[in-house]
Amino acid sequence: MTRAAVLAGVGAALPPRVVTNDELAQRLDTSDEWIRTRTGIRQRHVVDPGTATGDLAERAGRRALASAAATSGRPARADLLILATTTPDRPCPATAPDVAARLGLGGIPAYDVNAVCSGFLYALAAAQGHIAAGLAEHVLVVAADTFSTLLDPRDRTTLAVFGDGAGAVLLRAGEHGEPGALLGLGLGSDGTRADLITVRAGGSARPLRGPGADAEVADGDRYFSMIGGETFREAVLKMTESSREVLGRVGWDVEDVDAVVGHQANLRILHAVAEQLDLPTERLVANIDRVGNTAAASIPLALADAVDAGRLSKGDHVLVTAYGGGATWGAAAFEWPGLAPAPADS
Repeated sequence: MTRAAVLAGVGAALPPRVVTNDELAQRLDTSDEWIRTRTGIRQRHVVDPGTATGDLAERAGRRALASAAATSGRPARADLLILATTTPDRPCPATAPDVAARLGLGGIPAYDVNAVCSGFLYALAAAQGHIAAGLAEHVLVVAADTFSTLLDPRDRTTLAVFGDGAGAVLLRAGEHGEPGALLGLGLGSDGTRADLITVRAGGSARPLRGPGADAEVADGDRYFSMIGGETFREAVLKMTESSREVLGRVGWDVEDVDAVVGHQANLRILHAVAEQLDLPTERLVANIDRVGNTAAASIPLALADAVDAGRLSKGDHVLVTAYGGGATWGAAAFEWPGLAPAPADS
């Protein structure tokens, strides 16, 4: 039997600057009520100039290692780092090797994964594969995004929704029957829906400068854009479908689920998924009101928040699910292992 990937630590990082709905209303045609009733968000964290995705990734990774050490009573280590991000520090090279070096992990392999808001689940699947194949014993999975760097400063819709942040988990090789083992994981994609969530210009298809540059790139195409209504419907559909698929794979009934940690895209989406699954909303783990949509970081950041708040207990059946650009989606299930929060000074 192949080895299992087992959750061993969890951590998160947020930039200190908080942007409230009232602050946005002072410079945009919006209001606190308009934002809260449509998204459930009342504030978000935003990086200051000079703070990059890698900075948040390093802090979250360090806290996940500290959580693992506090849980096990032994120093934590990693022999592979996978970073899920759509906002790398630079187009080339990847951000993950720099984060690994800053964490003092030596010359371990490290690479980036881009599946937008599903990035954490895609990175989790990659980590599981490395462990199952015997290529790694301890994998640090970090998800970090600074979407504020991609947003049109005039677009009230995206500015109201997105925040910056990072979350991380440490996985270790273990047994399939122990708490924390990933029991089931499923992923999907549909490239025909790429325009739902996108930055249309700036890549090799539509470069902004140099040979082949598109001289007629509209200003809005340089920024992140999202077709809200269709994205809402697709997110509810795919998160529900992937959740049901994983529940069937692990042999859980819906009633067996103690906590659902969905991608924190929109509180109405989370409630709609719970309704489709016939789950009470009390089982949703949500922090979107305080942090907004942090893209790939949202699931591990919500898990870290839940640990800090004592929301999860050892043995809880946890379901996580996400939908993101690509389009991509996925879900995973595990029994919560009872992780210790990262010490305050980590």
